[in-house]
Amino acid sequence: MDSAEHLYHRWISDLWHGDFSVAEEILTPGFVGHWPAFDVHGPQGAAEQIRQSHGYFTDIQVTVDVGPIVADGLVAARWTFHGSYRGGIPGATAAPGTRVSFAGQDIFRVADGRFAEYWVVSDGLGMMSALGAR
Repeated sequence: MDSAEHLYHRWISDLWHGDFSVAEEILTPGFVGHWPAFDVHGPQGAAEQIRQSHGYFTDIQVTVDVGPIVADGLVAARWTFHGSYRGGIPGATAAPGTRVSFAGQDIFRVADGRFAEYWVVSDGLGMMSALGAR
């Protein structure tokens, strides 16, 4: 079993950087991810959501700004996403190749040595503004 801090580093450094197979190792089979407008279920649901982000951005780097903070079965961190826009987001007018950065926060619930539940809040408005959406 991985420590909660190590699980978070695998989430950021491996899964978010394109190693989608990591999802099965660090997320429980019953994982639920709560994104602001929808939920995803299971490791493959989480991997697919991250894969979709890779469809819109290339050169993705996610840096951890604060944390991870581990307490009472929870892991929390603040991060910054950096990527080059590929195109395709409805309402965005930025040219492909435009570099974008925006911040967010993660909270995970740990169960049986893996992440069982996830809540994320990110600066979607800031991202869309950087992409020229009005």
